[in-house]
Amino acid sequence: MNAWEVLRFAVRGLTANKMRSVLTTLGILIGVAAVILLVAVGEGTSRAITQNIQQLGANTLTISPSTSGGGGGGGGFARALGFGGGGGAGGQGSGPRTQAKDLTVDDARALADRNNAPSVRSVSPVVTAPSQPAVYEGASHTIQQLVGTYPAYFETSNKPVVKGGYFTADDVLAARKIVVIGQTVAEDLFGAVDPLDKQITIGGVPFTVVGVLKEAGSSGGFQDADDLAIAPLPAVQQSLTGFGPLGQVIVQATSADTVDAAQDEVTSILNQRHGITGTQAADYRILNQATLQETVATATGTFTVLLAAVAGISLLVGGIGITNIMLVTVTERTREIGIRKAIGAPRNAILGQFLAEATMLSLIGGLLGVALGVLGSQFSVAGVQPVVVPTSVMLALGVSVAIGLFFGGYPASRAAKLRPIEALRHE
Repeated sequence: MNAWEVLRFAVRGLTANKMRSVLTTLGILIGVAAVILLVAVGEGTSRAITQNIQQLGANTLTISPSTSGGGGGGGGFARALGFGGGGGAGGQGSGPRTQAKDLTVDDARALADRNNAPSVRSVSPVVTAPSQPAVYEGASHTIQQLVGTYPAYFETSNKPVVKGGYFTADDVLAARKIVVIGQTVAEDLFGAVDPLDKQITIGGVPFTVVGVLKEAGSSGGFQDADDLAIAPLPAVQQSLTGFGPLGQVIVQATSADTVDAAQDEVTSILNQRHGITGTQAADYRILNQATLQETVATATGTFTVLLAAVAGISLLVGGIGITNIMLVTVTERTREIGIRKAIGAPRNAILGQFLAEATMLSLIGGLLGVALGVLGSQFSVAGVQPVVVPTSVMLALGVSVAIGLFFGGYPASRAAKLRPIEALRHE
């Protein structure tokens, strides 16, 4: 009996009980689709987080006040996200707490001194006034984030404009009430009207629009990156936040290779200004973008593997279903097997037929599962746009075929070992 005849008998056996074959195939289909879709969700989540981190370049350091008095570097922020990670150069560990000092504009000026920090290219002090109501000729919109900063912030945070321009150092010194707005703000307030040189009211204070930021888009379920406005630091402080402490200081190193040197220089300057010595815990944290990206990449990679493992369980269940169905099939067709062996069918032909049936069930289910998984990944899941990973498709399909061979092996072997005389007596 040649391979073609074995396949023909296998197809005939599967079509003899269509509903059983469909239900068995369904188990493999769900398993393969789940693996592909969940891995795609994990990859999409990883890319969304990485994209948000990369909005600040790899050569930037973000300094923020410490609420716990322990640790800086990428670890403190990573722990806040639940990713783990150790302390960095921004803090001094878990030593005694010094009297906390706020981050100030004077701190930012000290960090910008090239004599003390030759590895620092630019420094941008930042204050944030969240959820500010904005109005323009009857149209209103609540801006999620109003940022007060210096001109260097635009380059450091990778926020180019598509209309108009940025404010300048002179605008900062004069505390001019001008603003650069994001695409969401522009669309909600102005619609099709050109927003340049138009005056809007933010928190009851008039600001003139001088630029519109390039669309950044929102990633997954994260905050809309286009729903913001950026204005000179003194103007925001005078009008909205008051002259209190800074929320952040963003430092740009001269290059990606000098980030560690810049971090050491920043740590030394701030420790001196804030009176931190010995084992005292720092009252600030330094977030190193490169370190955080590595931490997040590791964490999201583990997350994706766990998702794939969970989905793989459904594939295993589908394989067990194949074993169950094939054992039932062998039992029902015992007399048929006896007749075929009595008229000369070799053991390999019987073995090949039942292995072919099991493999065809898993292959058909695998192919349909691939189609369903790829189709499902075209839609957002919980605010995340899945990204299909080609290796997951090939692996899921390969595993589904291997499951058919493995779980179909025992029933096929059992059928091949039946003695003709005993099989013919079976009722």
